[in-house]
Amino acid sequence: MVKALKRAFPVTVPVLLGYLFVGVAFGMLFSQRGYSFIWAFLVSLTVYAGSMQFVMLEFFAPGVGLPTVALMTLIVNFRHVFYGLSLLETFSGMGKKKPYMVFSLTDETYSLLCSGTVPAGVDPHQYRFAIALLNQSYWIAGSVLGAVAGSLIGFDTTGIDFAMTALFMTILIDQWLASTTHVPVSIGLAAAVGALLLLGADGFIIPALLIMALVLTALKGKLSPALDAREEGGARHAD
Repeated sequence: MVKALKRAFPVTVPVLLGYLFVGVAFGMLFSQRGYSFIWAFLVSLTVYAGSMQFVMLEFFAPGVGLPTVALMTLIVNFRHVFYGLSLLETFSGMGKKKPYMVFSLTDETYSLLCSGTVPAGVDPHQYRFAIALLNQSYWIAGSVLGAVAGSLIGFDTTGIDFAMTALFMTILIDQWLASTTHVPVSIGLAAAVGALLLLGADGFIIPALLIMALVLTALKGKLSPALDAREEGGARHAD
C-alpha cells in the first residue's frame, strides 16, 4: 500500500492544490456559521461532497426541512449516478475497498481514475484506492485549516464560495488540453447550455445529464478508438 501511495501522490498533486484552497474556503464559511474546526473535520470526513457541502451551509437556516435537503442533495449530486455506472466493472474486484471507493467518488477522483494509467508494478486496486484516500485527506486538511483560520481571523467572505466553480473550470481546461478529442466536452457543453436556456437554472441539471448520457452512449463506438489511442499514448509516455 505504501508503494501505491507513493506512485499515486504525484498524480494527485493538482487535486491537492485545488482541494486545499477550496477546502479552506468551505472551512472559513463553515466557521462563520459558528461551528468549530472539529465539526468541519467530521463533515468533510462523513459527507465529503464538495459542492454539496457549500450548498449544505444554506440548510442551516430555520424552516429548511428534510425533504428539501434530500431533493437538493439528489439534484446537486445526480451526476454521480453516471459516474458509478461507468465504473461498475472497475470497482467490481475491489472487495472490502469497494464501499469506500463508491463513497469517495468525487468529480476530481473520477477524473483521475478515468484518465490515468496504472504504473507498472503497482496493484491497480491499491493504486485507485490510494488516489481516493489521498484526495479525501486533502479535502479534510483544507476544511480544518479554513475553519481554524476563520475562527481566528475575521474578514468578509463574500464570493469565496466561487472557489469550487474555479476548481471545476481548472479541471475542464486541463482535460481539454490533454484530450485528443473534444467531442465529449462539446456534447456536454451543448447539452448544458441548451437545457439551461429551455428549462432555466432551477431545472436544467438532470435533463442535461440525461441528454449527455444518451448522446455519448450512442456515439460510444466512434469515440472509443480516439480515447483508446490517448490511453495508449499515455502508457508509452509513462514507460
